[in-house]
Amino acid sequence: MRAAGKSRRLGNFAEDGFSLIELLIAVAIILIIAAIAIPNLLRARMSASEASAADAVRQITRAQIAYSIAYPAIGYATILGDLGGVGGGCVPSSSAACLIDSSLSGGQKGGYQFSAMGFTGGSGGNTSFVVGAAPLIFNKTGTREFCSTNDAVLRAQTGAAGNLPVSTVASCSVFPAAQ
Repeated sequence: MRAAGKSRRLGNFAEDGFSLIELLIAVAIILIIAAIAIPNLLRARMSASEASAADAVRQITRAQIAYSIAYPAIGYATILGDLGGVGGGCVPSSSAACLIDSSLSGGQKGGYQFSAMGFTGGSGGNTSFVVGAAPLIFNKTGTREFCSTNDAVLRAQTGAAGNLPVSTVASCSVFPAAQ
């Protein structure tokens, strides 16, 4: 007599569960699905980093304009750090305007490095600026570089490994407007 709940397959072998071949097929199917999904996930992550960098360049550009209004004798902020602040109790000043968050004013955020520089026009104070962003790890955190100047147009172009954020108005001006 056979005990209740036991199964018997063809032949003399009593088996419960999966065979080794069935498990190997299941693992192979999972690996194929992962091989298809992981590159798409990495591309989506890189796209999100690029979108975040573009938004950060817009934020820094707006902060530069607000800074020039708040401190007309100085004009635009000389360095990126002047636009930020320290901690939650930030007290605005010309060296820490509290216009952007401290992680962005530190120069790195979301897989990108950022810079902002103000330039004098000869009549006292900074009359122009450039904001730049470049991926920290090219082809992993991003492939595009972004920049903006006092015309407030976001520009972008495909970069290269090892590039730093643009640091002159002239070098940013050759970038095409971002789509």
